[in-house]
Amino acid sequence: MDMEIEQEGNYNKPKKLKNFMSIKTLLILIYCIFLLVGQISGVLLVRIYYLHGGKRKWLQSLLLTAGFPILILPISISYMKKMKKITINNNNIRLFVTPKLAIFSAILGILFGICSYLYTIGMSYLPVSISSLLSSTSLAFTAIFAYFMVKHKFTHYSVNAVVLMMLGSIILGLHMNGDRPIGESNRQYTLGFVMTIIGAALHGFLNAGVEYSHVKAGVVVTFDLVMQIQFLISMFSSLFCIVAIIINRDFQAITREAEEFGLGQKKYYMILALTAISLQTMMIGSLGMIFCSSALLFGIVNALLIPIQQIFAVIFLPESFNSDKWMALAMCLWGFASYFYGEYKDSMTNKVTKNKHATLPDQV
Repeated sequence: MDMEIEQEGNYNKPKKLKNFMSIKTLLILIYCIFLLVGQISGVLLVRIYYLHGGKRKWLQSLLLTAGFPILILPISISYMKKMKKITINNNNIRLFVTPKLAIFSAILGILFGICSYLYTIGMSYLPVSISSLLSSTSLAFTAIFAYFMVKHKFTHYSVNAVVLMMLGSIILGLHMNGDRPIGESNRQYTLGFVMTIIGAALHGFLNAGVEYSHVKAGVVVTFDLVMQIQFLISMFSSLFCIVAIIINRDFQAITREAEEFGLGQKKYYMILALTAISLQTMMIGSLGMIFCSSALLFGIVNALLIPIQQIFAVIFLPESFNSDKWMALAMCLWGFASYFYGEYKDSMTNKVTKNKHATLPDQV
């Protein structure tokens, strides 16, 4: 009898594992859509803000995470559902993140506030086609930091991807005078270029840091967990930016800036609100992908969005796409393809190895 129960339990394990993997795949797909919609719309809205007279950099940094209160609704619904399960089944279910994860989230939130400020400086001075290509180098930095922090192995495919993306940035840096916006000095353009690269490096560190915090905490990844960590990171990032805004006296300048905004006062506030929603959607997608898969997969998908972002920038903004940008984009996509192929090859090798080990007991 005990043998039958044990066999039945072993029989159900593959089915449960298959169901878990299908749910995980569905979540990754949902987070990809969030990332796609949020990143493309958010970056375009930020650039529109600066093109029509916006100057508040800390305000735009705040908007990247200021939409975090909208997460209270899904977190509350999940909380109530868990409370019902506890009441009915008397199960010991964790309702909130662990203290260790909360501390990690606070540190990552402050660093993310700095990262968003660096990116904002870049977007204020650079066309979207340039800033998006430069920010894609975060994949290279993610691979480097993931190697040291979460022990992701370097292969010649990943090294090839890192080198190609860096060369793409160098090409843009050597030919950066051709598309400088009218009225912008060479110093401002160079500052935007350098700050975007530094922001991409810090972003790569944060991607690996989020995965590191999840690994060290040793908790099961759920949609609720991602929402809570997203809430904490965004909250601490927003608080950091609010302090900077108060010191910089940006709140007092918002009314005056709205009156002088090129598209009108109503559209000024509408753009700020839509930017906050779009960027928060992007944040949910990015953190969700890291927790459900890895920081490297997020970097790969992020790099894959670059051509789409370029198309939207050329359509909706006064931007051109010259030969230097095409070359940099080609190198970026080449690096992406190289890295993706390397990851695919490693996963197939690991799968074959696992299947061999699984068949060993039967052969004996």
